[in-house]
Amino acid sequence: MPWWSWRPGSAAGSAPEADEGSSVRSTVRVGVPAQREPGRVGGVPTDLPKAEECEQIAPVTLVRLGKALDLLDIRFLADGGGSLLAMWERHAVLFTLEGPDDEILVMRARPHATVPPDWADRAYRVVNEWNHTRRFCKAYVGDPTERGQLPIYAEIQVPLAAGAHDPLVVEMLDCGAAVATSFVDWLHDEGALL
Repeated sequence: MPWWSWRPGSAAGSAPEADEGSSVRSTVRVGVPAQREPGRVGGVPTDLPKAEECEQIAPVTLVRLGKALDLLDIRFLADGGGSLLAMWERHAVLFTLEGPDDEILVMRARPHATVPPDWADRAYRVVNEWNHTRRFCKAYVGDPTERGQLPIYAEIQVPLAAGAHDPLVVEMLDCGAAVATSFVDWLHDEGALL
């Protein structure tokens, strides 16, 4: 089994919130309310075009992930199994799509260094510290390798069934790569695990 194997978990999302600087205005209307238009629920159109039909929003695919990584000057290898692997000096990051319809963007980082089995308790404490103090990249201790060593992972999952703009895809991959680097640096320095 490859080191970047899937880990059980959820990719739950939440409803988007309006920005402070958004141009959406709320007005109070006194008088008779307007008649509801067919094809609207609560003022929101129900007949919005699908992501495939929009010019700016499109489904996220491995080809788009590869183009975004190219824009970020992140060199990567395609593993032939539907994943892109980028490697740095102390870690690697797997960029892939998972879920029933390949709708979940997964960025999974793994330091090259592993932890000896007698450090398992320390590894769990360090990983828990990261998870309690950081918002992005949830870390976990993986199953022992063939040599009995414990790999450490950090992962971000983003559900993208609705599609995304190219700039958003680039920004998400940039964020994932940057946080993965900070995670590995933290493990080597403050975390004192690797």
